[in-house]
Amino acid sequence: MKKIGISADHGGYAMKEFIAGELRKNGYSVEDFGNDLYDKNDDFPDFVVPMARALSRGDLYRGIAVCGSGVGACIATNKIPGVRACLISEHFSAHQGVEDDNMNLLCLGGWITGNKTSWEIVTTFLAATYKGEERHRRRLLKIEQLEKGA
Repeated sequence: MKKIGISADHGGYAMKEFIAGELRKNGYSVEDFGNDLYDKNDDFPDFVVPMARALSRGDLYRGIAVCGSGVGACIATNKIPGVRACLISEHFSAHQGVEDDNMNLLCLGGWITGNKTSWEIVTTFLAATYKGEERHRRRLLKIEQLEKGA
């Protein structure tokens, strides 16, 4: 079973709880990196970064990070080598990001996108497969060089 990591701060807490429940109902193994309770004073890096590190180590198949807008979660998770995170708010990019760019972490805005739309985005993201065409591999190699400081 493919394990999905999920994490959120106060801005994404309600959406994280909804998505985690839906994932479990649909047979996914879910590792919840928190926050485990609503705390209006928490900070998204405390939850999304450990999840991104687990993804980078190969402990997770894919990750989902939620904060108020999704922007902060996206910025923080992209600092972890091997993580290819993107803030997604529509269907096309949810699959195209995986197919062409091997996106492995989905960022969502808990204050921006409703639960129904977010669930559609999540299912599209999880169903998508990296195509691995030569042009895609070439581009990812360039990104890997950036991660190595080149």
